[in-house]
Amino acid sequence: MTEQQAVAERPSTQQAVVEVTDVVAGYLPGVNILNGCNLVAYPGEMIGIIGPNGAGKSTLLKAMFGLVKVHSGNVTLNGRDITNLKANQLVAMGVGFVPQTNNVFPSLTIEENLRMGLFMRPKKIDERLAAMWDLFPVLHDRRNQRAGGLSGGERQSLAMARALMMEPSVLLLDEPSAGLSPVRQDETFLRTRRINKTGVCVVMVEQNARRCLQICDRGYVLDQGRDAYTGTGRELSKDPKVIQLYLGTLAEDVDTAKTDSA
Repeated sequence: MTEQQAVAERPSTQQAVVEVTDVVAGYLPGVNILNGCNLVAYPGEMIGIIGPNGAGKSTLLKAMFGLVKVHSGNVTLNGRDITNLKANQLVAMGVGFVPQTNNVFPSLTIEENLRMGLFMRPKKIDERLAAMWDLFPVLHDRRNQRAGGLSGGERQSLAMARALMMEPSVLLLDEPSAGLSPVRQDETFLRTRRINKTGVCVVMVEQNARRCLQICDRGYVLDQGRDAYTGTGRELSKDPKVIQLYLGTLAEDVDTAKTDSA
């Protein structure tokens, strides 16, 4: 399925939440990691980004969040050009970002971490805290514990919750299951899907390609800084080239993963 086909299936009046168009980006001048990358995510979608190491997956998220310089091409948010805006500007505009590491303040308590996530809108703190306690009850039970003492899965939950405090229209997740046990990985994927069902558009980079395709509405396979393949999770999991190059074996039917329990 081509990107044009994916877009064509959308209502003509529907505007993308976030769109990346022909982005060339890198950490150093003249050294590009992304070489004309494209991505589009619509309201309520969950988008997965997979591919080999060094393909530019995390770089793409960082370019979308203003942490990597975009040398050409552009990124838009709800139709507005946000290319190379600073991260704090993007947070205020409705972009949430959870990096793979160093994503909590270890010396602060869980509640203090969440309060830091809403420093721009302190008047809404009680409302947003209540929403996070409902979405992440385990955090409420331990809200006075310092984040440095949390397990990997609990830290990931806290990082997601803090990013959600500002009610973003799109949440960017960089390797949310990295370093977690299989059980904690499953919990993280189900929690991510639950967040998505609240109406937040999610764009997720994942090394666990098969599981990512199971829970995502659509996926992108990056290779050498370009979007090599795109389609629904089911389509990509059944594509012979994707299986051969990135999955290794036939992926399981993805429909079973998209249950109400997610």
